[in-house]
Amino acid sequence: MGSAYHPQTDGQSEVVNRCIEGYLRCLIGDKPTVLTKWLPLAKWWYNTTYHVTNGVTPYEALYGQPPPTLKHYVPGDTTVAAADTMLRDRDAILKLLKEHLVQSQQRMKQQADKHRSERVFVVGDWVYLKLQPFKQVSLALIKNAKLAPKYFVFHVSLLKPKLGQSTVVQPSLPPTSPDGQLQLEPIAILDRKLIKKHDRPFTMVLVQWSNSIPEDATWESWHSLQQRFPHFKP
Repeated sequence: MGSAYHPQTDGQSEVVNRCIEGYLRCLIGDKPTVLTKWLPLAKWWYNTTYHVTNGVTPYEALYGQPPPTLKHYVPGDTTVAAADTMLRDRDAILKLLKEHLVQSQQRMKQQADKHRSERVFVVGDWVYLKLQPFKQVSLALIKNAKLAPKYFVFHVSLLKPKLGQSTVVQPSLPPTSPDGQLQLEPIAILDRKLIKKHDRPFTMVLVQWSNSIPEDATWESWHSLQQRFPHFKP
């Protein structure tokens, strides 16, 4: 059952609560005592934010026109002391909000950068291109692609710089199918394990493929492997 305090049955309420909580955390994280004062600003933010589902903001969906923009504070623009104080405080809290958002973005960037590495290559550098022993989606030949007739396009993360001066020359390229896919053959079974799927046991084998190193071995279904390569006898 769902309730105002436990809206597990209402996905829309969960999304709204999560958005409002994140906004308030950045808005008044340093000044939690002013929460009630700036709740209308949080409400205004949500109602004037573009929603992908609706294609418009909630304000525009309700009133049929874009929401008005907030007026920036200009000292001496009003003779009412209370209004002047409110506008000054509002601009101060918005400035603090922007600072918190920037800090949050920096934290997320630092976490993401922990799993990334800067890779810079120049013309003439020797590199290794990492491929996997299955259908190459990243290097698939797409006939209707603009660059397909002349170039292969792949992500820079698949490249690793070559270290040292020695070079191992491959006498011939690995065989490929007419559509440009690598044709790999299993050459050895490195390991086996038994898994349960739909309450039935299945045998999985760790397969080393031709023209690849043991570190690139993949787990395959033994039954499927026998069907694909009936001549393979480990």
